[in-house]
Amino acid sequence: MSNQSNGCSNIIGHLQECFHKPAPCLTFPLCRGFITLEGKSYVLEPSADHSDGTHWIYTAEHLNFAPGTCGHEFNISYPIEHADSSPFKAFGTRHKRHVQTTTKYVELIIVADNREFQKQGKDMEKVKQRLAEIANYVDKFYRALNIRVALVGLEVWSDVDKCPITQDPFTTLHEFLDWRKVKLLPQKPHDNAQLISGVYFQGTTIGMAPIMSMCTAEQSGGIVMDHSDNPLGAAVTLAHELGHNFGMNHDTPERGCGCRVTVDRGGCIMTPSTGYPFPTVFSSCSKKDLTASFEKGVGMCLFNMPEVKVLYGGQKCGNGYVEEGEECDCGELEECVNPCCNATTCTLKGDAVCAHGQCCQDCQLKPAGTPCRESSNSCDLPEFCTGGSPHCPSNVYLHDGHACQNVDGYCYNGICQTHEQQCITLWGQGAKAAPGICFQRVNSAGDPYGNCGKDSKGSFAKCEARDAKCGKIQCQGGANRPVIGTNAVSIETNIPMQEGGRILCRGTHVYLGDDMPDPGLVLTGTKCGDGLMCLNRRCQNISVFGVHECSAKCSSQGVCNNNKNCHCEAHWAPPFCDKAGFGGSVDSGPIRLASNLNLTVGILVALLTVLGAALIICIKRKTVLGLLFISKKNLIEKHRCFFFNIIIAIIILTFNFIMMQLTGNISIIGHTVKKIAEYNK
Repeated sequence: MSNQSNGCSNIIGHLQECFHKPAPCLTFPLCRGFITLEGKSYVLEPSADHSDGTHWIYTAEHLNFAPGTCGHEFNISYPIEHADSSPFKAFGTRHKRHVQTTTKYVELIIVADNREFQKQGKDMEKVKQRLAEIANYVDKFYRALNIRVALVGLEVWSDVDKCPITQDPFTTLHEFLDWRKVKLLPQKPHDNAQLISGVYFQGTTIGMAPIMSMCTAEQSGGIVMDHSDNPLGAAVTLAHELGHNFGMNHDTPERGCGCRVTVDRGGCIMTPSTGYPFPTVFSSCSKKDLTASFEKGVGMCLFNMPEVKVLYGGQKCGNGYVEEGEECDCGELEECVNPCCNATTCTLKGDAVCAHGQCCQDCQLKPAGTPCRESSNSCDLPEFCTGGSPHCPSNVYLHDGHACQNVDGYCYNGICQTHEQQCITLWGQGAKAAPGICFQRVNSAGDPYGNCGKDSKGSFAKCEARDAKCGKIQCQGGANRPVIGTNAVSIETNIPMQEGGRILCRGTHVYLGDDMPDPGLVLTGTKCGDGLMCLNRRCQNISVFGVHECSAKCSSQGVCNNNKNCHCEAHWAPPFCDKAGFGGSVDSGPIRLASNLNLTVGILVALLTVLGAALIICIKRKTVLGLLFISKKNLIEKHRCFFFNIIIAIIILTFNFIMMQLTGNISIIGHTVKKIAEYNK
């Protein structure tokens, strides 16, 4: 629910008497939102003349809007027996519990074009309020997926559009994403940007976005046509396009998706076309697509909480973000289930030290070194609690260009890309990359079936011999036809060999529009040779990332992360892994529990104290006996030398045992014992 005062949170208890037909039945502070009661969705909004606080409440099917479809034509389809499956499971990546249970945060910027500004009466505050309401709806939709959508910026083009906006959705998307990369992203860091347009796109398209592009500089965004009087309509479309960025595909009949809301009541958000009432939930297919994307490494930028100072809309207790003056924030009173936080005052209860975060348990901080986020794939790095914060450190991963999967690939944006993995995605299990000659022959054609993308004139570009493995992917084996969808065309090429026989090369062609990513093209970051990676359709040396220079400073006891800091092995200390310590990096937190070492040291000190006391008692007793039977001087000298050596040896061994714990070097003890034995000879 979008609200301008805390009074909005008290409305739900008064709605039971109002939802049989549209009627102005509520008088409250200015509020707008949708509410689910008794399994149905209702829309709440202020009346046209809201000076008296009157609101309307009606079922979603009474909304006035123009039906439309998503411009994304890439639909993954599966046999019925594999309903709800996803091709990315073929990668064989291990499910990581922490990746799925960790709350993700999308730092979103919404841009309104000039036509939208005019459509809202050239009222800047009205436009901003509408965009904020759209963001609030989207955040509510995604909360069910453990994702928060945080609005960190609004931009309204009140004078002139900053990039070309036309009725052609493909061109508009291309231009907006280019502007975002070149202008918006350097000016204001964010995870995703969406354009709300007042332009009516050609055909039935009301939105468009690249798939699996979240967090990328080039394509993390989309365009949305503001097609409904109520902002809920644009919010549903934005949530749909954001879903494509996450890697969600359409809920087509052949996928057999489970949706807890029937079609006549709206269905689910990722249906290809939007009808009425508006959908407000995600299907089982969407959830599994999202899981597969996260396991593959999509969305590496979403693990850090946004800076509360940049959140749009100002501070408010109950918005779920801990802001200045707050000790905690568990949402509105009726939705708060946190035992450590007082929802009314946003303060900690009783003896609670914390209320939120993966490093907070039973209202207390977890000790330093406790794992809080496992690595999600071979290019990701784990994070650990610091002991001083309830929140897990921001997500870090291996530096671009670092070898992965037994040197079969190189890391890029936290993902290990290989030709074989992409072949499995396109053709299913049993597929593998074709020999190099397939890439050379097919991609030198410069046509829709073999190319290195498009040139500046929009024509298909031939691949130079060096860049052939960065063009259209060439595979062998797998299924009889591509598994990525009904609109995928199989392209098979037979190449005769001089020694006899032929090599079968299998490619795919999928038309997604002029600016949409072609799944038949080799993915950026894929290894194309030893020390080489595909970048901008060219096979380039990984030295451009500086990974070797960065790793050199880690003393061969660590690896370089994406922040160009050393992530040290368990017994070495950052920043350069050249001194004994607890592992990890300045970004990730310590790998090992400091308390374990403290306990070890404590036990050794206590043992040393007991041994010392026992030796003193022993010396005294033997000295008394010596007075009675033998020369006092000889006995004391003998005992003093013997027990002094024993004490020194114990002290040295204790110190070296502690050093062994710190460094993991077991040979320290053996070396020390040998030296002590030589000394006593």
